[in-house]
Amino acid sequence: MRYSAAEKMEIIRLVNGSDIGVTRTLKELGIYKSTFYKWYEKYQSQGFEGLKNVKSSPKQVWNRIPQKEREQVVEIALDREELTPRELAWHITDHHDYYISESSVYRILREYGLITAPAYVVLSASKEFKDKTVRPNQMWQTDFTYFKIIGWGWYYLSTVLDDYSRYIVAWELCAGMKAEDAESTVRKALAHANLPKHNRPKLLSDNGSSYIAADFKSFLSDEKIIPVHGRPLHPQTQGKIERYNRSLKNCIKLENYYSPGELERAVEKFVLYYNYQRYHESISNLTPAQVYYNKGGAVLEKRRKTKMKTINHRKKQHRKLMVMRQ
Repeated sequence: MRYSAAEKMEIIRLVNGSDIGVTRTLKELGIYKSTFYKWYEKYQSQGFEGLKNVKSSPKQVWNRIPQKEREQVVEIALDREELTPRELAWHITDHHDYYISESSVYRILREYGLITAPAYVVLSASKEFKDKTVRPNQMWQTDFTYFKIIGWGWYYLSTVLDDYSRYIVAWELCAGMKAEDAESTVRKALAHANLPKHNRPKLLSDNGSSYIAADFKSFLSDEKIIPVHGRPLHPQTQGKIERYNRSLKNCIKLENYYSPGELERAVEKFVLYYNYQRYHESISNLTPAQVYYNKGGAVLEKRRKTKMKTINHRKKQHRKLMVMRQ
């Protein structure tokens, strides 16, 4: 309990005039002896003024984010509504020449009422490969997902994703899910990657009919690609491409499409965003393209320097403020 100066003065008078002694009186009043004698010492040296509560000055934190930067965070968040607080933090670090943590972005947006719901839902996989990939084009994942086009019926999107970087190497909108459709997408991926035959990736897929067809297996053998199949009824094995398909559908299905061309343009726009702009937490908050094209190390080094520059600047500003207040 915080006592006013008048209350402290009254307690001092009660204790001074008590017939039962200081200790018992303070016990009856519920006040510690150390607290009372602190008040009494101030009263003796300063009089009634010494009993007044002094407002403590706000604690000065050297790394407090300047108001200008806080306002800029809000402006960028409103301009890039598709970014989560985590993605927004790295976008600012990469494109605005100063470092800000994910938690700071979250707190700022929450203060301004811009956090209204969970930013994303995590789809976790219960199993992982024992031997994880350590470089791009070591293993690809491939899968089909489906979309309904008004007046046209069902169309199927075939995708090849690089397991290490999450980069979408190739995709194709197909009228069916035949072996030749899967083969066509893999051919596009091979043309894009331009890999020699002695250095081809493994290809992870489910046990769909197109992927276990004899013609598709023969094609993979000719191209020196080793097929790897996930366990039946266990889509988590292809967790990365399953997560990609979910992210894609969450965006694409917000609109209706009336021709395959419309859907293709929407998919192309999303793939460009996914490959070149979307930060992935599992790959050090880099984009898939940065990792696939081996530019991640340079980006991380630049971030490290930006962080140190920001910290040193804030320390310098804090020291200036302290000198001015002395």
